[in-house]
Amino acid sequence: MSANEASLHAPAPQHTQGMLFGDPLPHLDVNTGYRGPVACRAAGITYRQLDYWARTGLVEPSIRGAKGSGSQRLYAFRDILLLKIVKRLLDTGVSLQQIRVAINALHARGVEDLTSITLMSDGASVYECTSADEVVDLVQGGQGVFGIAVGRVWHEIEGSLAELPVEHAADAPVVEDELAKRRAAKQQAV
Repeated sequence: MSANEASLHAPAPQHTQGMLFGDPLPHLDVNTGYRGPVACRAAGITYRQLDYWARTGLVEPSIRGAKGSGSQRLYAFRDILLLKIVKRLLDTGVSLQQIRVAINALHARGVEDLTSITLMSDGASVYECTSADEVVDLVQGGQGVFGIAVGRVWHEIEGSLAELPVEHAADAPVVEDELAKRRAAKQQAV
């Protein structure tokens, strides 16, 4: 066994994996969120991307969706985490189809589960690793070219959002869509 192979099998130093497998998670208020422009800044995407991904169901706001003219989406912290992961996967050349599969798998997980995942990709497929051994096995098998440690992305977003405005779901004014009211009245008349 060469020195390089031995270093791959050695346990990872605690300071590099602690963020993924041991740090306590902050409490997330399910009624506190961020408007679209704030979510864009934190995730590093354009508003056009945000809008397209919401309309196509890739990453939808979990606190409040857009309902008619003048209403504003409200994104939870977890939504912004997923937005940033999508952005990173796109930047590395992964197809939107593969990203959609990966994000659907992440949606099924709890918040605690997300922070222990490292996403690996070869540019075509996305693999989910929940331990350092799985990452090493994937790389040794020639499948993984790059990885995204979700726990690290979590902490990056936490830092980005610390200085940005937050909004509570109950604080939003009720916006009535005039067109929707007209359509409903027309259907009731029929």
